[in-house]
Amino acid sequence: MQQRSSGNLERFLGGSPGAVAVRLVLLSILVGVVLSAVGLDPLNIIHSIERLLRSVWDMGFDAIVWLWRYFLLGAVLVIPIWLIIRLGKGGR
Repeated sequence: MQQRSSGNLERFLGGSPGAVAVRLVLLSILVGVVLSAVGLDPLNIIHSIERLLRSVWDMGFDAIVWLWRYFLLGAVLVIPIWLIIRLGKGGR
């Protein structure tokens, strides 16, 4: 039973937990260097997310309209691309 549980975990993670952790650490450092090079700071990102959530909360029902418009704008591209990819993989 332990073997199957470990196999499920590895399948979920995409490899052994240690190897995945090392890859995530290295990727995080690389992304951190790139974000730093373009002038982004982790605290600024957190504060921006906080301001976004506060403004959405303060907007009340207007937030639903705001989110709906962005959903439609994104869905116009995302849904057809997803559908084309799914249809392309259907024969395999």
